[in-house]
Amino acid sequence: MQDGKMTVGIVGLGLIGGSAAKAYKGAGHRVLSYDTDINASYAASLSGASDGKLTENNLGECELVILCTPPEATVSYLRKNASHFSPDTLVIDFCGIKRQICEVGFSLAEKHGFTFVGGHPMAGGKQKGMAASRADIFTGASMVIVPPVFDNMALLDRVKRALSPLSFEKFKVSTAEKHDRLIAYTSQLTHVISNALLKSSVAPESDGFYGGSLRNMTQIAKLNEKLWAELFLLNSDCLTEELDSFIEILKSYSDAIKSGDKEALTELLKD
Repeated sequence: MQDGKMTVGIVGLGLIGGSAAKAYKGAGHRVLSYDTDINASYAASLSGASDGKLTENNLGECELVILCTPPEATVSYLRKNASHFSPDTLVIDFCGIKRQICEVGFSLAEKHGFTFVGGHPMAGGKQKGMAASRADIFTGASMVIVPPVFDNMALLDRVKRALSPLSFEKFKVSTAEKHDRLIAYTSQLTHVISNALLKSSVAPESDGFYGGSLRNMTQIAKLNEKLWAELFLLNSDCLTEELDSFIEILKSYSDAIKSGDKEALTELLKD
């Protein structure tokens, strides 16, 4: 690091990775990037978000590496490149689930001598890909951090400083287990519900018959189906628990409506 400037490696140039690259470049850092999609890499270079390709030969030059690929690709990249990280490298993943990623990341970090921290930015958007990325996408958002130990304040400070160009509003420190349990409710369940709402048989003829309620509830229905299917299945125990609970709650509403029990329905709505 020279004059407070880092060499930052960004793996994955979708919405999140592309936005991170733009934020770090905007803050004056050197950015090296990698994506299996050559068009994404080309777009990053053209937009000025990347200074060059991240390879196993220059990976060790990075003070910070951020992994912005789907979980299975992230695990594969870690296993393939663990020996190329410098002992001074801080590696953070931005995946939507944490248990499987952190288990692999912590183990490889201990074996090869680099530092790994799990992470999940509470940011995103309706669009996807490098073309939709923007440097301010993380501004004001929350960042969940899963460290290998919880009493290393120097490490937590290092993580916050390393991520400062992304302008997160707050950091939440969590275990991987707690993260996956809570994210099943706050994110994954809501995406399932939003997507399922549009499966109604009357949806095709509803134009002109809906206002803000349906629009707000279905705004995240359009998603990257391959990515979200992977996330759902990797967190299936937590997500199915939330789904089963939600279905039971819905049944209580259905039972009250079917039976015409106004008092019960009123209490449910009041609750």
